[in-house]
Amino acid sequence: MKTIVETVKSGSILVSDGAWGTFLHKKGLEPGQCPELWCITRKNDVLDIAKSYAGAGADMIESNSFGANRFKLIHYGLEARAREMNRAAAAISREAAGPNRHVIASVGPTGKILMMGDVTEEEIYGAFKEQAVALEEGGADACCIETMTALDEACIAVKAARENTRLEVICTFTFDKTVDNTFRTMMGVSPAEMAAALVKAGAHVIGTNCGNGMERMVEIVREIRAADKATPVLVHANAGLPQAKDGQIVYPETPEMMAGLVPAIVSAGANIVGGCCGTTPEHIAKIVAAVKSIRK
Repeated sequence: MKTIVETVKSGSILVSDGAWGTFLHKKGLEPGQCPELWCITRKNDVLDIAKSYAGAGADMIESNSFGANRFKLIHYGLEARAREMNRAAAAISREAAGPNRHVIASVGPTGKILMMGDVTEEEIYGAFKEQAVALEEGGADACCIETMTALDEACIAVKAARENTRLEVICTFTFDKTVDNTFRTMMGVSPAEMAAALVKAGAHVIGTNCGNGMERMVEIVREIRAADKATPVLVHANAGLPQAKDGQIVYPETPEMMAGLVPAIVSAGANIVGGCCGTTPEHIAKIVAAVKSIRK
């Protein structure tokens, strides 16, 4: 199987998977429980989620490892099991993906802010190294460092994966639209600043996830492409902006609505398209169909 970078540089558009957290809660995950522990205690439920996205036609499957770093796991008293959880998470997604799909194992932020001085760069590096090595041991092809907002933490994560594994490294940031109609992370980082820093750090693929529906992601991808013409770009869009309805958070974009924006996101410069919050296998199946129509 070609690498992700080889595939997109040959002209192919790849489809990634969708949301995981919603499924875990539907299967019984309670507030305050550790989602990643389910990779060990409820493997079949996690495997079912991964298989649902493989069945929808996704070319790449993430893993239930977003918060499986020692800094997040300490809140559950599970920091000593970080390697075990990450290996299990990657192995589950590898089982679902089979030999012909990529496993892009999820790596989320530590929740620590370096500038606050409560953690060192070496400690952050060690946490990301531990996670990336375990994900590779579990069978991942790549790691998807996602929902990042700070350049220092993201660059450390990229370097830790690049320097200690053979994984392809994807890194995506979450942007908000400001009052002056520009996009910034909560730490003030622009799409152009993100692109320059991540490429310098060694990321194979850059992009954006969460926080925005597909329409706004088109604008963000344009900004990334204005700064970087060559590096593959991944987009994991929400199913629209979240809304409160009857005491529940809902996402308004239907599978058909998201799929209808696929030509625009690809035209803007995205090479890999998938979903984040609110998306389902039905959303991914429609995105797959839209991408196939572009390929023709």
